[in-house]
Amino acid sequence: MQFLYPTFLLALLTIAIPIIIHLFHFRRFKKVYFTNVKFLKEVKEETSARSKIRNLLVLLARILAISFLVFAFAQPFIPQKNSNAAAGSQTVSIFIDNSFSMSSLSQDVPLLDKAKERANQIIDAYTVEDEFQILTNDFEGRHQRLVSQEDAFALVEEIKVSPSVQEISKVLVRQEQVFSTAKSVTKASYIISDFQKNITDIPNDLDSSFAINLIPLQSVQKRNISIDSCWFEAPAQMINQTNRLIVKLRNLSDENREDVRLTLRLDGQVKPLGNLNLPPRSVGYDTVNLTILRTGWHEAVLSITDFPINFDDDYHFAFNVAKEIRVLAINDGVPNPYINAAFGNNAYFKIENTSSTAINYATLPDYQFIITNELKSISSGLAFELQQYVKNGGNLLVFPNAQVNKSTYNSFLKQLNTNELGAFEQKERQVADINTEEFIFNDVFENRSANLKLPATTSNYQLTRYGNRGEEVLLQYRDGGSYLSKYDLESGSVYLCAAPLSLTYNDLAQNAEIFVPMLYKIAISNGKDRKIAYIIGRDNVLETENRVSNTETVYKLKGDAEEFIPQQRAIGAKAILNVNNQVKQAGFYELYLNEGESLSKFAFNYDRKESELEYMTEAELQSIAGTTIDVITSNIATNFTDLIGERSRGIALWRWCIILALIFLAIEVLLLRVWKV
Repeated sequence: MQFLYPTFLLALLTIAIPIIIHLFHFRRFKKVYFTNVKFLKEVKEETSARSKIRNLLVLLARILAISFLVFAFAQPFIPQKNSNAAAGSQTVSIFIDNSFSMSSLSQDVPLLDKAKERANQIIDAYTVEDEFQILTNDFEGRHQRLVSQEDAFALVEEIKVSPSVQEISKVLVRQEQVFSTAKSVTKASYIISDFQKNITDIPNDLDSSFAINLIPLQSVQKRNISIDSCWFEAPAQMINQTNRLIVKLRNLSDENREDVRLTLRLDGQVKPLGNLNLPPRSVGYDTVNLTILRTGWHEAVLSITDFPINFDDDYHFAFNVAKEIRVLAINDGVPNPYINAAFGNNAYFKIENTSSTAINYATLPDYQFIITNELKSISSGLAFELQQYVKNGGNLLVFPNAQVNKSTYNSFLKQLNTNELGAFEQKERQVADINTEEFIFNDVFENRSANLKLPATTSNYQLTRYGNRGEEVLLQYRDGGSYLSKYDLESGSVYLCAAPLSLTYNDLAQNAEIFVPMLYKIAISNGKDRKIAYIIGRDNVLETENRVSNTETVYKLKGDAEEFIPQQRAIGAKAILNVNNQVKQAGFYELYLNEGESLSKFAFNYDRKESELEYMTEAELQSIAGTTIDVITSNIATNFTDLIGERSRGIALWRWCIILALIFLAIEVLLLRVWKV
């Protein structure tokens, strides 16, 4: 047996008080006149003996009552075999899982309410001298410090359901960080969670300086349907064109779900999309045909109805329909009439021509598509500007001249990480294969097996075939050589043709069924698909066009319930915004400058990681925990104050000490009132 506060044992000196009272208690005798004195000696001797026995018993009862009362304040306990109890203060870290999955029901209350109750009981099992850390999925700064017992209770009461979700390994790292600043020797970690399988990643190299305790809570609800994501087939949306939207849904339960109603709210107008049937543990897709009638930014929300997990029933997305697509053709001589005709017949595209000697480099980022039309040489300045243009998301189509300066051209192509020009061969070659799997020619031809008239050349360049250039062949010669290839460079793409565009060498311009859709789809494509939705807590970096001309102008993000200034930096024509987990609520956020000019819109959704209602069982937790981690199993009626108290301090005996002190006080009263002498 050990004592938590052994200094209280000094109070045992108070036992001297009843002993002194007993030794120096002189009873005053009362005169009683009695005629017959024959039996006085016998009565006196008998009364004196009984009085001594009673007084000794009263003294013993008082000593024992005082002793057990002192023991109660010293808090004796019997240490468990695996107990790490020690005298002095302890440091306790309690993680309370407040993710969306904790809003499901445990019998009659949400799991989060049960977790908060457990946390309060754990705190109550310790003393006012101990230090506490209250940690949640939000990883807030105020949770990364030690507080008193009273403050710990207050922090627990403030916990609410949060969209943030953290893996168990990250939680243990945070707890280890706060333990490293603690002065106490005894440290204990408690993790209260439903332990979903997709977040329970307990590492093997655990810190042995503190005890880890897992407290699983199980939900009685294991059914959920989620809108996982959605995306457009085309990387850019055009006005008055049908845009196909693909919606991905998941049935995460073991039940067949019929007549799942899917609706779309586009710019405030609700459009029912029909009902879907989802087999158990399946993924379903639905296609929505959207026709956009105006340019600018659009807000849309896909919705289903599902209970009780509903944080993943809505999916927000935002997209922009440009007013026009600007195309720039860079020429050495006169503009190509076929390029002008292809774009001139569609008011959505605006074609501009410039001479290679009169390029305004500052305006290059304003164009979605640039064509270098048979330039004989590429200057170092133009090569650098075009490289930056592609890296920032631009599309570049290169038609070489029949008489190029190979050194400048190949240096330029090398910077773009494409294959380079070899010998210019004067022989007829026929394009035989078209890559209809790639976006440029995907969905262009209704009948892929029809006899398409493919381009033919009388002269062309042999292209090198470096394996590390990431070539994707779009049009291929019959002999296997590349006619038109695509190369990705950071956010943009480069398209390289092996032959000049001139009709002297190439009949591509006369082949309208190939030439026109090729130009159109290159113009609207993006090297890196523009995101229409972001995930809270996962996508913290946003990209937008840089419109800031001075350091005093700042970007702001504004949602329905919050407004903040993100961390921002300009990289060429792009502005990089870091939201640093400042977005807490799903919805639409508008980006604007401090002058109030609206620039773009971003849609944020809650992380779907919590949608999967697959939990670790107690047996599974025990198997991965091993011998270094304790899994505390319990039921609804378990009182964690007693349970944790015994685990952390051992078997507490102070209650028994109080009971025994009261019993001996009662014995004293009975001896004085019942035993008459």
